[in-house]
Amino acid sequence: MRKTVGYFEGTDSTLLTALVIEGYDTIPVSNGRDNHGQHVRLINDQNRYDILIAYVHKIFAPEEPQPGDATYQDVFHLCRTYSIPLLLEVPEPLQVAARELLGDPPDIVRFVDPSDMLMVANKLLKGELP
Repeated sequence: MRKTVGYFEGTDSTLLTALVIEGYDTIPVSNGRDNHGQHVRLINDQNRYDILIAYVHKIFAPEEPQPGDATYQDVFHLCRTYSIPLLLEVPEPLQVAARELLGDPPDIVRFVDPSDMLMVANKLLKGELP
């Protein structure tokens, strides 16, 4: 069975193309506001992804979220619950600030420089990274 990569809107198309060519399925995921795919809150044990890929701005809800908006806390909770690594694409110089913005996220969350995203995704999907 092929592994699946859930991705939020705006994820680099070259990255997604490379993942498909390397044998993985890519499926869009919605933050509740962009309607880009399956709402992230609907992920469960039967339809889980092997990894999720996002930008910080896709999981960081506005100060006053609308009903249905997913917050980063929601995403972190489901990633911990279903053991789904979350790769947040953040340039290296911004990673410390991103970590602080997200309240020191759990270990299941990785901040990855865009230039390393394909390598890290592949290693996680192949079981080469914990």
